[in-house]
Amino acid sequence: MHVEIREATAGDWPAIWPFFRKIVAAGETFTYPVDLAEDEAGGWWLLEPPHRTVVAVDPAGTVVGTAKMNRNQAGNGAHVASASYMVDPAHGGRGIGRALVRHSLDWARAAGYRGMQFNAVVETNEHAVRLYEDLGFRVVGTVPGAFRHPVRGYTGLHVMYREL
Repeated sequence: MHVEIREATAGDWPAIWPFFRKIVAAGETFTYPVDLAEDEAGGWWLLEPPHRTVVAVDPAGTVVGTAKMNRNQAGNGAHVASASYMVDPAHGGRGIGRALVRHSLDWARAAGYRGMQFNAVVETNEHAVRLYEDLGFRVVGTVPGAFRHPVRGYTGLHVMYREL
């Protein structure tokens, strides 16, 4: 599916929130509280510059995915970027996540970051792990049992990294 990726605005939040809520409430892929309130969630997701939040919009104008991009750490670790992605489950499997990851990598390179690190990729989120590996990331470590999956129980959180 061809999508346009553009800066997110506060006006996009009502379109993001329904799938954000569904993904977070499922408790399978993010370390956010499963009962995260809408106003707090918006504050966590819609980042202020120099960080960035984008939406992926299909040809009909529907928001089908989103990503937030930021530095991974401050100070002497500020040269490594990080990002998080959500694709509306109703639009999964169409390359939207891949487009968002590629977009975030381009952003990080253009912003002068030397690498991108994901701190908490749920080990059982096999689709995401495969996608990230396909785009050049590698698992540099796994924290055993650091994530409580609602179905699979305690599972690991991968730290994934890619040089830019």
